[in-house]
Amino acid sequence: MTGNGVHSLSHRPDDVRAAPPDTTAPEDTVTTAPAPAAARTDLAHGTTATAPGTRTLLVCGAVAGPLWAAVALAQAATRTGFDLTRHPLSALSNGDLGPLQITNFLVAGVLTVLGAAGLRRTLADTPGGRWAPRLVRTYGLGMIAAGVLVMDPADGYPVGTPDGMPPGLSWHAVGHLLAGTVSFTALIAACYVLGRHFARTGRRGRALASRSAATALLLGDGWAMTGGPAGSLTLAIGAITAMVWVSAVAADRLR
Repeated sequence: MTGNGVHSLSHRPDDVRAAPPDTTAPEDTVTTAPAPAAARTDLAHGTTATAPGTRTLLVCGAVAGPLWAAVALAQAATRTGFDLTRHPLSALSNGDLGPLQITNFLVAGVLTVLGAAGLRRTLADTPGGRWAPRLVRTYGLGMIAAGVLVMDPADGYPVGTPDGMPPGLSWHAVGHLLAGTVSFTALIAACYVLGRHFARTGRRGRALASRSAATALLLGDGWAMTGGPAGSLTLAIGAITAMVWVSAVAADRLR
């Protein structure tokens, strides 16, 4: 059998030719790569189509600022001996109900970090889309650190604490101050970067709001650091304004 087969193959008629291979792929085999699951961003209009996982992250970010502000202000209004014109909201971490404010810091910080991940996905490939989420994440991590590292009792709060500042600071009070500095600096920078993002994408109203929030915290914190009257109040106003604005940006990305 093998001999006949070889003979017949080696003596094929000249008019028999093998057909050339068909290199054209059928039309129905051509596929298009799916869009990224996280988000598709329209730079001209600033709109996104978000995946369910990304929406969950953005909801965390949208809740973080208002939640922290509501819990902190409710305590400020009801805690015996607390005066917002004299005592920073961080002082609420002291006293019998101090664990409530500590938890407030920790929960809001974790929610902020998760929200930063959602912003990273939806702001990808847009102006400021790389640095804004990084700065928001840093601000959230700073809040977590500020919750773990509690400031010292001072200036009459909690009740029974001597007036004025203590003669020295504990290690955790120093850590709290450093965490607050890092967190506020990142939050200010994040709002300015978001202002640039909105300006570059044609959303001037949001750009103005972002820059105003950043400036409110910058001035409020600066006034408090110089020992100005009611500095803790100006700091609270600036911090809450910037925090709530970042949450509003996260909520805006849900649309």
